[in-house]
Amino acid sequence: MTYSIVAANADHTQFGVAVASKFLAAGAVAPAARAGVGALATQAWANTGYKASGLAMLSGGATAQETVDALTKHDERREVRQLGVVDAHGRSATYTGTACTDWAGGVAGDGYTIQGNVLAGSRVVALMEEAWLGSDPREPLARRLLAALTAGDTAGGDSRGRQCASIYVVGDEGTYGGDDVVVDLRVDDHADPVTELARLLGIHEMMFGKPDPKELMDLEGPLAAEVRSLLGQRGHIAGDVSSAELDRVLAVWAGIENLEARLVPGSLDPVVLAHLRRTGGGGVAA
Repeated sequence: MTYSIVAANADHTQFGVAVASKFLAAGAVAPAARAGVGALATQAWANTGYKASGLAMLSGGATAQETVDALTKHDERREVRQLGVVDAHGRSATYTGTACTDWAGGVAGDGYTIQGNVLAGSRVVALMEEAWLGSDPREPLARRLLAALTAGDTAGGDSRGRQCASIYVVGDEGTYGGDDVVVDLRVDDHADPVTELARLLGIHEMMFGKPDPKELMDLEGPLAAEVRSLLGQRGHIAGDVSSAELDRVLAVWAGIENLEARLVPGSLDPVVLAHLRRTGGGGVAA
């Protein structure tokens, strides 16, 4: 009832899982990951106990295959389980019990494992693997996971239909400060969950992405005038102000929009400018 990809980025500083299913909130059930340790997905008749136990084994130095073998060996219902694991070194292993509902199966390669059950056919997993291998290793891991998930969805995905999709990525540097979570997005119940997940990832990247120093624009001249005007239209500023005051008022607006991570005093990130032009004081603030 689920298809997933478990993977690491090229330098093994991030690990993640992307899942889609005709099942409510599978993203709350299937994935587990820890920075510096690895990631796994438990599905079919998911055994959520695999998550804590699996991460503990990986943390203790077990390989992906050793973890899969140990978790399934003493599980009396292992024949209805499905499991994918990637360890800290990018080694991978996938397991599909003999009693999982057709089509069920998986593939594993360097730094990734893909598996699914109750699928439209083997083509779902094959095209997910093709999309993963065809993606640019320099891209963010979340984007590569989404590409694979999208390929599976396009190929028919869960044979029963669509309901949920999720991406969970951890890394050496998390998004929220002191946490290893880089991306944690879930679409729990939606008619087109993978497309909605892509939209949410775009918002996440806008809010939490870091500005590219090569793309920063000096906040002066006509650009500063435009920013003053846009902020003024939304009641944040009035008339001509100093550069320091413009930075301050822009920061107030950016705080409302959750764009603080993209601010650089005296400069402007094109992403911030685009959002200011598009939505001003409204939009995605939470």
